Amino acid sequence: MTYSELAAAARGQIGPFCKACPTCDGRACAGVMPGPGDKGVGRVARRNWEAWQDVRVSMDTLHESWAADTRTTVLGRELALPVMIGPVGDVQRHYGEKYDTVSYNRRVLEAAAGEGTLAWTGDGLDASIMAEACSLIAELGGAGVPTVKPWDEKTLASKLDQALAAHPAAVAMDIDAAGLPFLRGQEPPAGAKSAAQVAEVAARCHEAGAPFVLKGVMTPAAAERAAAAGVDAIVVSNHGGRVLDGTPATAEVLPSIVAAAGEKVEVLVDGGVRSGLDVFRALALGARACLVCRPFVVAAFGGGADGVRAYLGELRSGLADAMEMCGAATTADITRELIWNA
Repeated sequence: MTYSELAAAARGQIGPFCKACPTCDGRACAGVMPGPGDKGVGRVARRNWEAWQDVRVSMDTLHESWAADTRTTVLGRELALPVMIGPVGDVQRHYGEKYDTVSYNRRVLEAAAGEGTLAWTGDGLDASIMAEACSLIAELGGAGVPTVKPWDEKTLASKLDQALAAHPAAVAMDIDAAGLPFLRGQEPPAGAKSAAQVAEVAARCHEAGAPFVLKGVMTPAAAERAAAAGVDAIVVSNHGGRVLDGTPATAEVLPSIVAAAGEKVEVLVDGGVRSGLDVFRALALGARACLVCRPFVVAAFGGGADGVRAYLGELRSGLADAMEMCGAATTADITRELIWNA
């Protein structure tokens, strides 16, 4: 099934906040929270999508005939394609009753592992969300990335215990989640973290043999601080516009953040990536891989684990097509030179 078909199948099963649009561009759910929308006037999610469409690629088919190799290596693990499934913390709260977070996570984790990539799991005020996600990741031999929120010290320590016990591919923290409206003034508390606090989390992950990823980096200065704190990777992310209105699109800031991060820190990106061509654009602007989140929820609601696999296949096929049409035999060949007028 195509994504458009999966979205059509999801309508009536998802919602009421998500409309399962044929193109997940942030228009129909603008400003809708809870739900998949964004904060304030609801322009950031749409801006994310539009920014990728404004990146022109250079077509060049004057090359030998070959099948594009979409494999890449992220955090020391080979992936079949440079796409991972982004985290959702509370599926029923934002998307509807068909799946709880455990049943949703099982579908995306198993589908991603079966297709040679990884799914990230979310976190929330309900402590069982993290505990159950880590249990699922452990069942899959660590094939997943648990994502913790920037909780207070005691809560964070407990969540890290759970995450590291699963021996995951990596552990992530979405540091920008401090701005989520439904975390404000709640227990346990969440908030900003200093570079020193991030360094402590990174060191603890490294002691346990797990790479640490910091999600929610939107400036070169923050990328430099993250690198100095010892993180292994960062995700250029504005949380889909859900934490702060008026931010630039991730595609707009990606090149400057890649330059600031240095060679020791892998740069990932999310926000509005919806097609294999978008993945190509992101790699050409310097990202190692992309996270895609909202459309995978729609794919799961429309087709279960098979729907998730189908959308992963669509992204991989679209990426391979762009690579072959632009003369990039491998993902390593996707460079800034393949962006028109870059």
